[in-house]
Amino acid sequence: MALHTPERRTTLGAPRHRNAGSQDSVVVRSATARGTLAAARVLVGFYFLWAFLDKTFGFGKATPSNGSWLNGGHPTEGFLLHGTTGPFAHMFDSVAGAWWLDTLFMVGLLGVGLAMILGIGMRVAAGAGTLMMAFMWLVTLWPGTNPFLDDHWMIALVLLITAATGAGSYFGLGGAWARLPLVRKHRWLI
Repeated sequence: MALHTPERRTTLGAPRHRNAGSQDSVVVRSATARGTLAAARVLVGFYFLWAFLDKTFGFGKATPSNGSWLNGGHPTEGFLLHGTTGPFAHMFDSVAGAWWLDTLFMVGLLGVGLAMILGIGMRVAAGAGTLMMAFMWLVTLWPGTNPFLDDHWMIALVLLITAATGAGSYFGLGGAWARLPLVRKHRWLI
């Protein structure tokens, strides 16, 4: 994969303005790399979106129907009370199942999932998703198969890589999103 950020100059030698619709001039030239980044973006987006849908409707995979958010279940309660290990395991007991944490968690899952699938707001989604993964890693210390590393950091890394390489514009709506006046003014919204 080749990342290329050339500085283009006009005939007078002054730098030209980058295309306002670009992902801040990050260009991945290889079609294979663009496709791979787009696939990674969509897969991680579906990972977050599926967690939101399962916890909301209780499809019976990780969340039984009677424990769904719509049936009065608390999406953070089971994980924070029973899925934690290590030195920080009980640090979050007092907030497990709190309405504000459940709401924040579910909005985060939905927002990160949709942003990644659509390819919009990837910088915010990567930051929020990485923060979520860091907290989930924190309450599961020490991972069972590796003393420091688990899939939470791999997912966070994919979030960060896809945002850093402008993968939202590869088979996504990132290019059109970046041309919106609000996003042109506030580049952190890319």
